[in-house]
Amino acid sequence: MLAQQRQVAILERVRATGGVRVTDLAAEFGVSDMTIRRDLEALNERGLLAKVHGGATVAGPGSTDEPGFRAKSVRQLAEKAAIAGRAAELVRPGAAVALSAGTTTAELARRLVDVPGLTVVTNSLPVAEILHAGGRPDQTVVLTGGVRTPSDALVGPLAVGAIRSLHLDLLFLGVHGISERAGFTTPNLMEAETNRALVAAADRLVVLADHTKWGTVGISAIVELSAAHVLVTDDRLPSEARRSLDDRVGELVVVPAADGPRAATPTATGVAR
Repeated sequence: MLAQQRQVAILERVRATGGVRVTDLAAEFGVSDMTIRRDLEALNERGLLAKVHGGATVAGPGSTDEPGFRAKSVRQLAEKAAIAGRAAELVRPGAAVALSAGTTTAELARRLVDVPGLTVVTNSLPVAEILHAGGRPDQTVVLTGGVRTPSDALVGPLAVGAIRSLHLDLLFLGVHGISERAGFTTPNLMEAETNRALVAAADRLVVLADHTKWGTVGISAIVELSAAHVLVTDDRLPSEARRSLDDRVGELVVVPAADGPRAATPTATGVAR
C-alpha cells in the first residue's frame, strides 16, 4: 500500500472512530510505528487530524457538526459550479425531479430555471426560493413541510410523509460525507430519514459531492455507495478515491473545476445522456 493510500485509510478511521493509536495502526497496516508517525505528522500538517501522544484524534468538529447554509455556500465555489453544470445536463424538459438540501443542489437549481415544464420537489428553502424567483411560469415547485435545520433543509415526519406519496424521475442528492465504510452520510439524523424517503421516491439517484466530502463521516448514513446510479464530483478527488468509488457507484463522473455546462440530449426517460 502506498503512503497516500494508507493516509487516506488512516484519516477515514480517525473520522469514523474519533481517534486512533499508533501501535494499532502499525499492526493493521503491517508497517513500523515510525512510518505511522510520519503519516500522522503529514495529515496533522494539512489540518486533517490532530496528532496527540501515541496517536491522533479528529481535528475540529465531530460527526454531528452541521455548518449553516451560508457558511457552506462560500466553500469550493469552482468545484460546485462545475458539478452543477454537469448535473444540469441530466435534466430534460417536462421531467419530475427532486433536489435535496445543500449548497451544490442550490447551485444546480440556478441552472434549471430555464428548463421548460419542469416539476421540482425539494426540502430546501434556498432551492425553492431560487426557482420561485427566477424560474419559468410553466415550472412547478413543490416544497415539503417540516422542521428547519441549520442547513436550511425541511426534515421530519411532515417532510417524509409528503415525499412518500410521490414518484419522481430523478433525485439530485447533496451529502455531507462519503466513506467506503459508511456510504453517503449526514450529521443530522432527521435529514438522513428525509433523504432516504427522497431516494425511495426517485427512479434514479444522482449524488453531487465535491472532493472535500471524501473521508468525511456524518453520524447518520443515508444510503450505501452502490445505491448511486451516478456520482458527480470534481477532479481534485484523490486517485485512490476515484478507484474505490468507480468500483462501487453506478457511474463516476469527474469534472474539471473550470468545466462549464454542455448541451444535453433529452431522452424519453426523464434523464438526458
